[in-house]
Amino acid sequence: MNIIITGCSKGIGLELAKLFCKDTDNFVIGISRTKIEKSLIKELGNNSVFVPISYDLQNITKDLYDKIFMEIKTVDVLINNAGLLINKSFEELNDTDFDDMFNVNVKSVFKLIQMLLPHFSNNSHIVNISSMGGFQGSAKFKGLSLYSSSKAALNILTECMAEEFKEMNIKVNSLSLGAVDTEMLRLAFPGYKAQLNPIEMADYIKKFAENSHHYMNGKIIPVSISTP
Repeated sequence: MNIIITGCSKGIGLELAKLFCKDTDNFVIGISRTKIEKSLIKELGNNSVFVPISYDLQNITKDLYDKIFMEIKTVDVLINNAGLLINKSFEELNDTDFDDMFNVNVKSVFKLIQMLLPHFSNNSHIVNISSMGGFQGSAKFKGLSLYSSSKAALNILTECMAEEFKEMNIKVNSLSLGAVDTEMLRLAFPGYKAQLNPIEMADYIKKFAENSHHYMNGKIIPVSISTP
């Protein structure tokens, strides 16, 4: 399979890349703003390849298209894992905070999928990584109003794309993650210790990306043992 994962330099994204690379016959492209050291991908299955691309998803242009399709011709799985969280009280948030979070968490997903759209294979799967903060009816927390709003927008975008892409046989689902022991969680909830680690969540996401589009489309799935 040809797999693209964004937000791949650390945490869940890095663990996803490692897991996909362990399998045979996978071509994994990892996109992140900071450089991904290929040495972090220690195990490669037979005929599997890992290609890191350093790119700021806030400013997607045709050069990202060129970098991707220099390596592959089609896309089987896209996991939009990149995210930005700014923890500030509502009255302290400013226009830059708004633009930065919505650019990374929503607009970059829109632009990347639009760019890749002609190249998705038959019965391909797009998995958007959202948050329980953006899941309707879930607990909400001080300091995360814009972050949660951007993830809610991503969930609605998921539902709309699933409908639009039906005739192309491209499935789109979203996973709203609860607490996972990542740098982002520690930024949102200093001192809180999550029950799940990035490896455990990456294992779940990988299996979901590989199999769940055979059974569902346009679904927003809560994946949470706890929300702080």
